[in-house]
Amino acid sequence: MGYLLLAPKRLAVAAVLACSGASAFAASLGLPSETAAVASRPAAEIQPPQDSKSLRICAAKKQPPLSLEDGSGLENRIAVELAEAMDLKPQFVWSDRPAIYLVRDYLDKKLCDVVIGLDAGDPRVGTSDPYYRTGYVFITRADRNLDIKSWSDPRLGGLGRIAVPFGSPAEALLKERGLYEEDMAYLYSLVNFRSARNEYTQIDPARMTAEVASGAAGAAVAFAPDIARYVKESSTQLRMTMLDDDAVKANGEKIPQRFNQSVGVRRDDAALLQRVNSALVRAKPKIDAILQAEGVPLLPIVK
Repeated sequence: MGYLLLAPKRLAVAAVLACSGASAFAASLGLPSETAAVASRPAAEIQPPQDSKSLRICAAKKQPPLSLEDGSGLENRIAVELAEAMDLKPQFVWSDRPAIYLVRDYLDKKLCDVVIGLDAGDPRVGTSDPYYRTGYVFITRADRNLDIKSWSDPRLGGLGRIAVPFGSPAEALLKERGLYEEDMAYLYSLVNFRSARNEYTQIDPARMTAEVASGAAGAAVAFAPDIARYVKESSTQLRMTMLDDDAVKANGEKIPQRFNQSVGVRRDDAALLQRVNSALVRAKPKIDAILQAEGVPLLPIVK
């Protein structure tokens, strides 16, 4: 997800989740062979069938491009490879709510057993060994020939509108650089001025990409897995540049831009975690191929 609550992927979401008991900051498609549809009832009422030959995967129905009910999401496809490397059948337990609620509403209640794509070290869960590392990227039109790699680049002030996810390190750094006030009305226009204060509200990464392609925004900044698919599919040639991990607040506090991605299990499920770690080693070539086909830029894993 690229947003540790208390560390950095999604700063504003931290406040929302903390109130509800959570502590996390928040090629061709290989489709899953089996899915378990879960009705949109309260999680406590849902009892997905448990099967020792299946891996129950917590997943959001509508979190493009990471998770989609047809199984075409990036993290859905990774989950299938993980299950197969464990000699288990992938069984998706679908949620109508955004993925930030999967741990609280599904994993903790034992309605599913793994969450794909959490930050390594997410304190809500036991996290696997990281299976890839990536970071935040700048998206610009290729014809502008910009190579901005840092939030300290003086050219930022001349870009005009910059589309960023709410609650992200990018939004925090817009504020730190004094660029947020001019950008705020524009950002909220991308969600029809729906408030993010009391409900989870996020800008669609496809919309962010389209804004840059059309010239409505001078740039977008997003976590690479959230936006790489749309950059790759854009009919307007776009440039995606990995940000240097050098961003700091005025007080010197670092705001990380790069994150190891892991699989999350319940904190007391050491046996499953060990099996996941072993399977990730076997599945790594196929997972890397999925990420590369998606266009996600990969970095050396830092432990």
